[in-house]
Amino acid sequence: MGFKRRSDNDTVGMFEVNMTPLIDVSLVLVVMLLLATPLAFESSIMVRKSDKTAAKAEKKNDDDRIELRIVSQDTVRVNRTCVARRDLVGALKPLMEADTNPIVVIGCENGVSHGTFVDVLDRAKMAGAREIAVTGK
Repeated sequence: MGFKRRSDNDTVGMFEVNMTPLIDVSLVLVVMLLLATPLAFESSIMVRKSDKTAAKAEKKNDDDRIELRIVSQDTVRVNRTCVARRDLVGALKPLMEADTNPIVVIGCENGVSHGTFVDVLDRAKMAGAREIAVTGK
């Protein structure tokens, strides 16, 4: 068996492209997109803060608004009348139809979960509420 001595003029380079880093980065991007996609379709709540320098709106009567107070996980008070949360849409629809542009003011007692609060917001939207205000009382 003879060994052939390699000369300096006989250089053969390695001409293969290493695809591993490209594949790794691509897979990371795919995983990030899979995780971020549900967040893009999440329903959002528009919050509008009043500005101190804004022009004052005309004062509306208390009769022009519908007050919702979340008393417990299952009970909501609609204008001083207690209603089961599951029956909220049925109780709000006649009030919404009676006024052209009612404002719905929602507040809740301490200890009410965030999920219950968001559920009441969604039910008020389903009943036809266009303007919803949240009170901290």
